[in-house]
Amino acid sequence: MTGRLSLIGIGPGNLDNTTSRALSKLKESDIIIGYSKYIEMIYEVVKNKTILGSSVVDEIARADMAIKYAMEGKKVSVISSGDSGIYGMAGLVFEMISHHNYDIEIEIIPGITSLASSSSLIGTPLMNDFCSISLSDKLTPWETIEKRIKSAAEGDFVIVFYNPKSQKRTEGIKKARDIIMEYRNKTTPVGIIKNAYRENQESFVTNLEKFLDFDIDMFTTIIVGNSSSYQYKNYMITPRNYDLKYNL
Repeated sequence: MTGRLSLIGIGPGNLDNTTSRALSKLKESDIIIGYSKYIEMIYEVVKNKTILGSSVVDEIARADMAIKYAMEGKKVSVISSGDSGIYGMAGLVFEMISHHNYDIEIEIIPGITSLASSSSLIGTPLMNDFCSISLSDKLTPWETIEKRIKSAAEGDFVIVFYNPKSQKRTEGIKKARDIIMEYRNKTTPVGIIKNAYRENQESFVTNLEKFLDFDIDMFTTIIVGNSSSYQYKNYMITPRNYDLKYNL
């Protein structure tokens, strides 16, 4: 019996934004593994499967279980919110498989990531060059994160911040703002998006000077504009510079 390990991005959290390919693979699977809150988001699709949920910090255990069952011949799906290959479970699973040189049939099913779903709620903030930076220093030293923020700000990239703040991590986003303020005007637009396409969704457009006044947590994505970004009504627009070539 041949097993299969599918690493599935379920998108922002509602089934309308989960791809048909992802749903098909979930329905074909014997076992579904994932963070319990993400399991809840797709429960109606997988309720008749063997479900192995865990806490958000049990990533190693989830990867271990997935590899074990796949090697036993099961069809296993490991889910992540957004895209599995962007701050998701695919990275850890691939690292473990390559480290142990396991021979497993494996596939990644892409999903709508947070930066895409979040940006869609506030206009076109990512219409020119951008980068994403996670402010979680659990796996990446803060000195490295700080260096990346400085380089992105100096390079005039639109910056998408993942994991901006938690109950224990409260200073990183403040330090990030201070770094960016060295390179950007205080009126630079900033988008704050919470729970994109989930229950209790909120989105705001404010500016670099004021965005820390808003409630920010681990379910928030923050998008900081570049020097050309501007606010129009409740939208944030980063121009692609069409006006330099065409008569708009």
